[in-house]
Amino acid sequence: MIDTDNPEWTEDTFKNAKPASEVLPNVVAAYRRGRPKADNPKVSTTIRLSPDVIEYFRHRGKGWQSQIDDVLKEYVDTHR
Repeated sequence: MIDTDNPEWTEDTFKNAKPASEVLPNVVAAYRRGRPKADNPKVSTTIRLSPDVIEYFRHRGKGWQSQIDDVLKEYVDTHR
């Protein structure tokens, strides 16, 4: 089946193709939106914690993992 609105690409088509950022800069820019890159990004890790610790922070609601991070940072700062 041949689709005249969307023909199959040939070698010549690929050679003459331009990056999407040149052809549709506004569309490409829209995909780059979102949360800005952090200067000091967090590192993903796995840690085992007591069930009561997890329950306490989860019940505090959204951002509970960040709250654990804050508590640990405060501990590190006071014990350096």
